[in-house]
Parts: sequence; C-alpha cells; structure tokens
Amino acid sequence: MSRLTEDDRAQLAKLAVGGVRYASQHDAVLPLTLTEYTPHLQAPGASFVTLEQAGRLRGCIGALEATRPLALDVVHHAWAAARRDPRFPPVPPGIVEQLTITVSVLSPPQPLAVTDEDALCQQLQPGVDGVIITAQAGQATFLPQVWAQLPDPRQFVQQLKRKAGWPGHGWPPDACVATYTVDSIPAQG
Repeated sequence: MSRLTEDDRAQLAKLAVGGVRYASQHDAVLPLTLTEYTPHLQAPGASFVTLEQAGRLRGCIGALEATRPLALDVVHHAWAAARRDPRFPPVPPGIVEQLTITVSVLSPPQPLAVTDEDALCQQLQPGVDGVIITAQAGQATFLPQVWAQLPDPRQFVQQLKRKAGWPGHGWPPDACVATYTVDSIPAQG
C-alpha cells in the first residue's frame, strides 16, 4: 500500500460520507469518474467502511484484499455498510448527519506462522494488528480498532474465534493467521 497523502485521505473521507448519503437516498453506489482522482485512489486497494451512531456500531463492511480501485472500493463499501450489513436495518437519509464514518485502508495481509492460540497471543501487537483467522471451521477478521474494546490479546483472539464460528477451546490444525495494518480515516456524516 502506498502512503496516502493528506489530499488522498480527505478525498476518501469525502467519498465515504458521499457514498453513505447517496446509498441512504438511492440505495445505490455513488457513481464515480475515476480519472478525477489521484493515482493512489485509482490503484487497487482494500478498505472497510465503518459506521457508528452515538458511539455504537451501525454498520461495517469491507474487503481484505485489493480487487478494484481504492476510490471505487470505498464507495462500494459505504453503500454496503449503509444498506447491506445484515446486523442492522438500512440507514435512512435522516440519520446520516448523526453518523461517524471511518474508512480503514488495509495493507496487504502478511501470513503469521503460529501453531496455537498461545503463540498467536504472544505475537500480536495490540492496537496495531488487524487479524484474519481462517480454517475449515470458518473465517473472521477484526480491524485494529477492535483492540479499543478488547485490549487483552487472549480476549481479542477468543472473540475472533467466536466470530469465525470456531469452538471456544482448542486450535484447529488447519488454522491460518494473517495480520495487516490500516490507515484509519475519520469522517463525519
């Protein structure tokens, strides 16, 4: 991931807010002309868009790998966080101004060699690492921002395993772990 400039960050914040607003009004993805954006935003990038209302999660959708231009990825995830997160009803137009919107631009995931939960807990950097766990039992990720609610590595991993649908005890023999960092960009609806 290339280092984002302050202009890139401002543009991504604007795209996320505009994307959520457009989604709430039209239930569609904000149309873009990619050539209007910097090369960083035209390059493939992976992002999550998180919505909070009064300090509580209101939607969060994203991708772990870069498959489309970053600007396009952000507006697609803004639409999905506002309208398609199955945990929440769609965001109506009247509350967009009440939302805190965060764009998280992900670095490429880096495999982490661990053989069990203890080894994983010892290698994690609280507040820095986003974590992906994958096994036949399921896959899940937590963005680095989740460390604010789960600062203890053991609790963090236990909740991540629960999110993936893994049993509370034990470590699947086919488990794979990767970590990533994010460039977190706050915006206000």
